[in-house]
Amino acid sequence: MFLRFAATLLSTLAALPVAAACVGESYLDRMSDAQRSELSAAVADMPYAEGLIWTAAKDDATITVVGTMHIFDERLEKLRAQLTETVTNADLIILEATPEEEAKLQELLVSEPDRLFIVDGPTLPELLDEDTWQMIAAAATERGIPSFMAAKMQPWYLSLTLAIPTCAMADMMAGVRGLDHMIIQDAEAAGIPMQAVEPYTTLFDIFKDDSFDEQVDMLRVGMLVPDLQEQMFVAMLDRYFAEDVGRLWEMSRIAVSDVPDLDPAEGEAMFAEMEEALLNERNRNWIPVIAEAAATNNDIVVAVGAAHLIGDEGVLQLLENEGWTLTREAVQ
Repeated sequence: MFLRFAATLLSTLAALPVAAACVGESYLDRMSDAQRSELSAAVADMPYAEGLIWTAAKDDATITVVGTMHIFDERLEKLRAQLTETVTNADLIILEATPEEEAKLQELLVSEPDRLFIVDGPTLPELLDEDTWQMIAAAATERGIPSFMAAKMQPWYLSLTLAIPTCAMADMMAGVRGLDHMIIQDAEAAGIPMQAVEPYTTLFDIFKDDSFDEQVDMLRVGMLVPDLQEQMFVAMLDRYFAEDVGRLWEMSRIAVSDVPDLDPAEGEAMFAEMEEALLNERNRNWIPVIAEAAATNNDIVVAVGAAHLIGDEGVLQLLENEGWTLTREAVQ
């Protein structure tokens, strides 16, 4: 479950007809008073808890740091319009993945299908009890994934896929993408060079350390809270467009305590482990890459998932630690 929440935070939401369907009860509305107090305390002193666009300045170099959503929502068009001039006048755009990395990833999946699929041995229906498999098969079918295909997915990959609510899946399957890909389109149109901030195999490397049994357990637990997942999605959209990213992340941490039959201490430990792997470690690895690019380019745009911006281990604080001066830009 911790992985599903973290994955949802790092790959959020949908297009116009889909976004209209991704409405309903927000997780923020169902939180207890104690949870609300815990949430407020968690973000009270968090560095860079708010804001989606920041300017970092040092010597003669300028970096525009943008917190993105990886899946489309119509409200992203305003952010895109605000950033277009900055993007098209930049010397370099740095992203989590450029079209070149995406092409390499597709080639890898063709040559090494076992990265995502079970190619030998028992498939998921043989590894899970019947009731759990039927829940998973139904969830996959609702997202347009045939059950025979879901049966052969690596459990971690299927968990990531099922982390996307049904209301958001149609446009994702149709290839409609989020703010990072809007930035890519504008950079390509203007002939601005792009660079990835990390190898395209990074997420595979993160998930490969979990044993197959651990992945199956994660998938099984994730089926226990479909309503909570939908409520989280609604709340995360609300907080992203309010530029309230720190609250968005800490809300997800608190939500783990609402997963039935999951020991709170175990859930917190799981979340902390995933936070370190998905955010903190990657953030630390990115800073030298950004610094090296800034040494030879005066005007850079760094566009990464919004959760990477916040906190003591966030990109913004790490840049400040390196002597960069940060200024928040108002979102129009």
